[in-house]
Amino acid sequence: MDDKMSELNRIIASCKRKDAEARKKLYELYASAMLAICFRYVKEKETAKDILQEGFIKVFTKIGDYSGSGSFEAWMKKVFVTTALEYLRSTKVWRLNVNMEDYEGTITDDFDVSIVAKLSADEITGHINELPPGFRTVFNLYAVEGYSHAEIARMLGIKEASSRSQLARARQLLQSKMQNAY
Repeated sequence: MDDKMSELNRIIASCKRKDAEARKKLYELYASAMLAICFRYVKEKETAKDILQEGFIKVFTKIGDYSGSGSFEAWMKKVFVTTALEYLRSTKVWRLNVNMEDYEGTITDDFDVSIVAKLSADEITGHINELPPGFRTVFNLYAVEGYSHAEIARMLGIKEASSRSQLARARQLLQSKMQNAY
């Protein structure tokens, strides 16, 4: 086991014992990465920070559930995704319907994939963040986090067909936004 893993295991063990210094160290190690996850689901900075804090409270409360098998970071990511989804469900923001007629004429089937290569990661992320909340949520869960439509449906309390539809529409809008950028 390398030194970095060994150190992380010591920090985790200390967090399980509710050691304040270890909790601070864990926060310092992962706050920026977990905040990025929060931003995938909400655009508002203060809301993302609130979700970050709530997520860390859950991590510290449930760290005893982490068995040590598998990646700790993956375990944490799941906690933060779940926390963000709980926020979205509680506010019903992600359920806002989007009238696709508002986008008529902007969605095409002849998307030039070379456009994506011309965009920076920040530009692509910006386009994803401009998607309506429901589309953005399903897109992130599927394309970024790697959940299946069945898992997304369970997480959001929707039908699998709704998840597929939201993803298809998200992709269409994303393609349109990227094409219009060039």
